Amino acid sequence: MLDSLRATAEYFQDVLENTSNEKIKSLEEDIRVVVSEAEDVVEMKISEIITGDSWTFGILQHQDMLPVVEKMDTTKKQVMEILSHDADQILELTGDSLIGASSMSDPMLSDQLKDDIVQGLDDDLEIIDKILIGPTSDLDIVTISGMGGIGKTTLAKKAYDHLPIRYHFDIFVWVIISQEFQYRNVLLEALHCISKKSPKDYDEMNDSELADLVQKSLKGPRYLVVVDDIWSRDVWDSISQIFPNRNNGSRVLLTTRETDVAELANTSSRHEMNFLDLANSWKLLRDKVFGLEHDHPPELEDIGKTIAGKCQGLPLIISVIAGHLSKTVPKTLESWEYVSQTLSEIIASHPDKCLGVLGLSYHHLPNRLKPCFLSMGNFPEDFQVETWRLIQLWIAEGFIRTSSGSRESLEEVAKHYLEDLISRNLIMARKKRYNGEVKACGIHDLLREFCLIEAEMTKFMHVVRIPFSPAQKPNFRRFSIQKYISGNYKLLPRVARSIYSFSFLDLPDDSCIKSLPKNGFFSCFNHLRVLAIFPVLTGTFPLVITKLVHLRYLQVRCYDSIPESISELLNLQTLICDRLSFTSDRHLPMKIWMLKNLRYICIGGAAYLPYPIIDNNFVTGMPNLEEFYGLRYSCCTNEIFSRIPNLKRLILPVQLSELYYFPDRPLDMSILTKLETFKFYWKDHLKDPIKTFVFPESLRRLSLTTCCNFIWEEISSTFIMLRNLEELKLKRCRAEDDVWRLSDKDIFRSLKLLLLSELNLKGWEASSDNFPNLKRLVLKKCKDLQEIPTDFMEICTLESIELHDCTTTAEASVRNIEQEREDMGYNILKVYIHNSHSKL
Repeated sequence: MLDSLRATAEYFQDVLENTSNEKIKSLEEDIRVVVSEAEDVVEMKISEIITGDSWTFGILQHQDMLPVVEKMDTTKKQVMEILSHDADQILELTGDSLIGASSMSDPMLSDQLKDDIVQGLDDDLEIIDKILIGPTSDLDIVTISGMGGIGKTTLAKKAYDHLPIRYHFDIFVWVIISQEFQYRNVLLEALHCISKKSPKDYDEMNDSELADLVQKSLKGPRYLVVVDDIWSRDVWDSISQIFPNRNNGSRVLLTTRETDVAELANTSSRHEMNFLDLANSWKLLRDKVFGLEHDHPPELEDIGKTIAGKCQGLPLIISVIAGHLSKTVPKTLESWEYVSQTLSEIIASHPDKCLGVLGLSYHHLPNRLKPCFLSMGNFPEDFQVETWRLIQLWIAEGFIRTSSGSRESLEEVAKHYLEDLISRNLIMARKKRYNGEVKACGIHDLLREFCLIEAEMTKFMHVVRIPFSPAQKPNFRRFSIQKYISGNYKLLPRVARSIYSFSFLDLPDDSCIKSLPKNGFFSCFNHLRVLAIFPVLTGTFPLVITKLVHLRYLQVRCYDSIPESISELLNLQTLICDRLSFTSDRHLPMKIWMLKNLRYICIGGAAYLPYPIIDNNFVTGMPNLEEFYGLRYSCCTNEIFSRIPNLKRLILPVQLSELYYFPDRPLDMSILTKLETFKFYWKDHLKDPIKTFVFPESLRRLSLTTCCNFIWEEISSTFIMLRNLEELKLKRCRAEDDVWRLSDKDIFRSLKLLLLSELNLKGWEASSDNFPNLKRLVLKKCKDLQEIPTDFMEICTLESIELHDCTTTAEASVRNIEQEREDMGYNILKVYIHNSHSKL
């Protein structure tokens, strides 16, 4: 029966991913329901077997699975009948079609709306003009990329109609691609722009003849072709050949939401559009409501700026809200304040103008990325989610799939998914590392609103923002509780697989979660995979949670230690247990070593990890553990490290009381051959720890905080041996000497980021040879350092220098380096100087 269920589920997956048959799409909800029901039954049987509640050999014990097998088979027959009666819609298993998966209409806004969105584009227009009229004689492909509704088409239209551009080019062609790409239509549009003839005039010609005619028409004069709203790399490949290069300065201007399309077309002449700042947002809103030649009531300016700010710089939203204000809302302070409070509802009431435009980006996604994008609705507005947390949640939810034969880990595949969604301008990178890696990400409020509507409509997820009514008991598998609502816990379905809580849960015994008996609140959620509770979890660790055998991701906060019964969560991958008090030690249970699927541990403060007892009843290692945040210094032994051989990231917050008993104990990490990141936090200054460290060669990132009594020569001699070290951060450290002298032999070969913060450093003697690959230098509150070594001007890879509250002489030395690099024609150096004293 299990084999049958799995085979049918895989069949459904292949059908939905590879067919464009609308009849099949109409069955998608039925397929989702029947598969979810089958999964519920299977997981319940697994729970019963693990807990010992039900287990006998033979088919009779599992008769309750027969109905779901029959329902799956019935639905499969319906799908097969549809496919068999429509030979033209048989599965396209050979790859993605050039035609988008969405059947939605053209994504373009009305001409009137597009023409109105013009404020804040002057700088962008100047950049595009310079590229289009630039001296390059070869055919140049210029791209404009950005999120849907940000004004790409508007900018292209302004350039297309700009007088300097009109005087420069001889032929102007505008073609719209959209998701419903048809090669012949593109050729006919181009010919209509060139010859002004009707498409009917070319009925006798095939596609090849039309393409030849377009090429011949463009070979002589200098032309500008705008290819608007291109979605696919394959589409660009198919049409790029029709644009001849006559070395006469002709240009092709592309607009796209897809960053990878822009990169494929041209990596040098790319222009990425930014959101409008507050000043331009308010100007656009004001001018649309009151007109260019009319003043606005002064009392509306503050609330108007508030409304404009809530639109988060997206011209599409600003234009829609402005239309609402100008047509249906009295121009009074009270009415505008109401609009400010109900902005999301107003946006949702204009689906064609707002959510429909952005929905095209979603419907163009491959199926594997859709749940990852919709999951961003789990988080409240303006929430920044760390990349590591998002990746662990995606893995726990089952959204990440590896292909057969792939050597990539689930984390690596998840990173590719995230990069893909960012390149499509659906997820925004909020924080980045020096090398471009995303540290934290978020989502625009308009896209979040789309997520919530789409997730609700497809039964993917429900965000609890208003009370349920008993009559509308939610039939969902995922819940995000973002507002305190009394009594709604009773209506959550027992088949829920994910619960995110950003507000207190109102439980029968109190308004927050306490120690619960076996039959407590969580005991009924036998299918739960993700339990992420962000607010305070008081009392003791809820033992009932350890009965949720399918749990993969657990995030709680409590006072006491984790119980031994955590070992019952055999599927657990991520364990995050913050604590409310750091006055007492936290001990991890011995049986945590049985969690062989555990990938990530984050413990508030420092936790004691007992050495695993070698016993037939114990799994003596955690082979999949990749990150440990909060391990005690005294537990960093070869015996412990040998049981977590695949650890990649290790963070040690060290208490002074602990070091009192282990002051001279070396920290040998050489056995951790896959360790990439090591962060070390002293709680108080203590004697030199640096010479006691033994690092693995695999180390790439190193951060030391509040170390002291070392000498700078130890920094050089210790860290230059780490040939893969790319990032070094020293914070609040106190050396015995105050000058860092590097010899010719002290070469940090791979170092790309160097951060020095709150050091007692007065002098720094170094040359460009010491840091041959440095990209970013950051100094914070180094109030004794007088200057940056002048030879840093010759570091060809150096891209930026940041100074935060440093001396004026250090600032002057950086400005000199910046000027000398400019005079010598090196690549542009970005200098950022932030000083609190300059604001006085």
